[in-house]
Amino acid sequence: MPQIGVFSGSAHPRLAEEICAELGVELSEAHIQRFSNDCLQVQLRANCRQRDIYLVQPLVPPVQENLMELLLMLDAARGASAAQITAVIPHYAYARSDKKDQPRISIGGRLVADLLATAGASRVLTMALHAPQVHGFFNIPVDHLNAIAELARHFSGRDLSNTVVVSPDLGNAKPATQFARLLNLPVAAGSKQRLSDDRVVIDAIVGDVEGRNVIVLDDEIATAGSIVELLDRLREHRVRRIVLACTHGLFTGKAVQRLAVQDDVDEIVTTNTVPLAPDNNLPHLAVRSIAPLFAEAIRRIHLGESVSSLFDSQAMEV
Repeated sequence: MPQIGVFSGSAHPRLAEEICAELGVELSEAHIQRFSNDCLQVQLRANCRQRDIYLVQPLVPPVQENLMELLLMLDAARGASAAQITAVIPHYAYARSDKKDQPRISIGGRLVADLLATAGASRVLTMALHAPQVHGFFNIPVDHLNAIAELARHFSGRDLSNTVVVSPDLGNAKPATQFARLLNLPVAAGSKQRLSDDRVVIDAIVGDVEGRNVIVLDDEIATAGSIVELLDRLREHRVRRIVLACTHGLFTGKAVQRLAVQDDVDEIVTTNTVPLAPDNNLPHLAVRSIAPLFAEAIRRIHLGESVSSLFDSQAMEV
């Protein structure tokens, strides 16, 4: 693909390399250094002039460091006369900050969207926003991918009789329903109330799960507080096999310790939107690559083709 350049920040270079391998292009070098006063500087060490530039950087811990790197990369690409600059953000962490639900708090999702556009982004390519309305915070084009088909593909060919898909909350019921339809399964959901970042209460399960196998589907697993609470409610209904599936396997805080002691969880399935910690020793963990999906989206953006039609073809392949 001529006239295209792909750079990576330090958040997830392995994913950027996989995307480049799918596209058949070399990953261009970006040099990031820190001065003695703790300021960062970014240099893109490949020609950007009148080229279609893609900057791969999920917003993962340390989120603020990685966000600043991305902003500086955008500024560098704009200053180098790039024709179009796409911020490829597989995980947009600030999508959780999507509304003013307390007095005098900031709406980080909107602020970061403004920062990206101000820094030089022509468009954003992201996946599975925690709050879909964050899409509307941007005043530049946003291509919002999902990993539903890729996760469903993991289960294709298996015996899924007596299985139900369960969403931890009603807010995630729509993607859970899409996932269930691909596998021709029924769907249920938890009735959840969040008390804090690390504490939730699920007081009921909406749908029939009694004595059935379950696939719990969520957009992300961070501290695993919601998942553990949901598992307690599911056990009250005497469910059988339990599988956890999510797009963003963050596994922050006490998540690994919490999940490691859930002996009745047969498997945990996630994608590589975020890098897994080297000391992550979760048993039965399977990681699906979304690099082909991002590469195909980048190819379509570069060639001016439809990105939304990509999901129709994905659904047909499951």
